[in-house]
Amino acid sequence: MLKIGPYEFDFPVVQAALSGYSDGPMRRIARRMGCPYTIHEVVLDKLIIQPGKYQKKSLYLHEDDHPVGGQLMGSDPEQFGAAARVMSDAGFDVIDINFGCPVKKVLGRCRGGFLLSDPPTAREIIRRVRDAVPPEKPVTLKMRRGLDDSAESERNFFEIFDYAVECGLAGVCVHGRTVEQRYVGPSRWAFLTRLRKHAPDVTLLGSGDLFTAGDIVRMLNETGVNGVTVARGCIGNPWIFREARALLDGRPLPPPPSVVEQGALIREHYQLSFEEHGEKFGARLMRKFGIKYSELHPAGATVRTAFALTKNRQALEAVLDEWYNPSREWPEVVRPTDPGDLVAAGATLCDC
Repeated sequence: MLKIGPYEFDFPVVQAALSGYSDGPMRRIARRMGCPYTIHEVVLDKLIIQPGKYQKKSLYLHEDDHPVGGQLMGSDPEQFGAAARVMSDAGFDVIDINFGCPVKKVLGRCRGGFLLSDPPTAREIIRRVRDAVPPEKPVTLKMRRGLDDSAESERNFFEIFDYAVECGLAGVCVHGRTVEQRYVGPSRWAFLTRLRKHAPDVTLLGSGDLFTAGDIVRMLNETGVNGVTVARGCIGNPWIFREARALLDGRPLPPPPSVVEQGALIREHYQLSFEEHGEKFGARLMRKFGIKYSELHPAGATVRTAFALTKNRQALEAVLDEWYNPSREWPEVVRPTDPGDLVAAGATLCDC
């Protein structure tokens, strides 16, 4: 069981906030594959408090997209608190604070992972958000294990972490890399084990290097965290949630999805995207999703190129008709074992 405030989940796996990816359609597809709790892509505090297109788009939630977390990023405590109140009033079930994003332009504006180097401001943001949100609504925090590997960075981490616990936050998710690392080098799961011993009663979630269902089970078993958040590992592979459920239930790992099964789910994802975003923007979004989905196809490189060349809905449907045709006999799908492409994607993808 994973407990976040009043919410209890029978499956301790969460879809992370993924900038440019974890929109409503992606979250709803994840739920269909067994993920009980998902987090909206991160939004900027100063923009979410301003009425307009950005606010309207960012606050939209479908009725079957609950419980859902709203992740906020910013640098001004007062604005952060005001934005948390707006998101809470809009119907987000959990408010998540981002102190983990390692993207350079974010750090340059004193947001995200930068705040791990500024405990006074970080503490004030935590307090403001907790005060702004109704006491019964959970507030959670996303962190990395520090700005860098220095002793000062570690002291700052624990000062902020302990303050979050003191303020009654419902959970803390920690990525095993530093902000300086970005996505280079292994995520240090041993730090999560150490943190579990430091705060045995806190709802602690782990993140980093979760590319397969086996990775999910291994992190849970090795570190003792209450749950995990899956980020890059679920883009184009929502079946990871179904597979992890099977392993955690003591069942065998299901076979990878057939080409026909992949095509059916991609079509469903496309339809949800067109309904929510319209055909023009939906087609642009689904081009990059198609590129990620192609990694499971037996002709992955060719299908990837086909998706990359699409410019509209008709072109996307033509790719599906050709490469996911249910009347054709397709080779057996082989589950990828090398996450190299996913790691490389981290250069431009913020999963914090």
